[in-house]
Amino acid sequence: MIFSGSYDPDDVTLLLQPIDMALTDVAEKERLIQSGALHYSEILAPEHPPSADYMAIYEQALVANGQRMADAVVSLAKGLAQQIDGDIVLVSLARAGLPVGVLLKRALIRMGRDCHHYGISIIRDRGLDAVAMKHILARHPARSVVFVDGWTGKGAIAGELTKAAPACGIPTPRLATLGDIGGFAWMAPTDEDWLIPSGILGGVISGLVSRTLLNEAIKTNGGYHGCSTLDHLAGHDVSRDFVDKITALFDFSKPTCQPLGDRTRHLRRTRVDRTIAALRDKHGITNLNRIKPSLAEATRAVLRRRPHMVYVASTSSTDTAPLMHLIRERDIPFVIAPDLIPGYRAVTIIEKTS
Repeated sequence: MIFSGSYDPDDVTLLLQPIDMALTDVAEKERLIQSGALHYSEILAPEHPPSADYMAIYEQALVANGQRMADAVVSLAKGLAQQIDGDIVLVSLARAGLPVGVLLKRALIRMGRDCHHYGISIIRDRGLDAVAMKHILARHPARSVVFVDGWTGKGAIAGELTKAAPACGIPTPRLATLGDIGGFAWMAPTDEDWLIPSGILGGVISGLVSRTLLNEAIKTNGGYHGCSTLDHLAGHDVSRDFVDKITALFDFSKPTCQPLGDRTRHLRRTRVDRTIAALRDKHGITNLNRIKPSLAEATRAVLRRRPHMVYVASTSSTDTAPLMHLIRERDIPFVIAPDLIPGYRAVTIIEKTS
């Protein structure tokens, strides 16, 4: 049986195993993670329905940046088609990569290319799902594989991919994203921190699956990394509606994306390193996982973690509207500091639990 979450099975095959897991409230989750008692992949907090007000802001973001997202997808698809001969195998990193991978597959198919799309798990400090990669490489050559994510923030997942992929059969992994602030992607249309509409929602735009899980039961029993199916959010699901709306905006006259050069990567990484170091020093942070940079990461941290404060480049930009709505709704301290976070529109600092 093909598992595709709430997506059309023609759009993606999810190499994840749905599991039942007891939920942990956000405060206890934060304590367990920061104390080192449990890894974040062993804990799942409740995911609540987005409010009507927040969904209205999402719809505004879709109107404002839907065409930009469609153009970025087409540009990226044309780049992949130029760089890869034969079948193209998209391996999306769940969850943020899933909507992007679905759209890339649709664009490539419309361009006449044979394309396969899988969604798999990658977990910080735990690596890439080796069982899922074995399944993929038993069916496709490594040279055809491109990993897909929504964006890069400070490069944590990109770094994990670089470390873990060789052991899974991909010596030099290629990562394609819609935004690459820090020079961590192989190919991306821009280095801007822009409002990717799918980045401001969770499971309701990612096929109704939770973020991925790897607990002792999964390690013992084997199989793919786990996820929880978010059936209670089915009435709020926009996964298919979103990809259909972006697909309708495809314009194949857009420029072809090119792989990043070494100098570009270096300049972007230097900018990001300076920003992260400044925030680390300002707050005396010893665990860099408490720093969540980029609009999407900052927003997701506010939605599912315990934020200490948020830095924003502007409160009046359309791109920061969803985040500012959450900040005001939840009474989270924020500072307008564009000079402190160059390259980013927003950064969330996670609250320290002890």
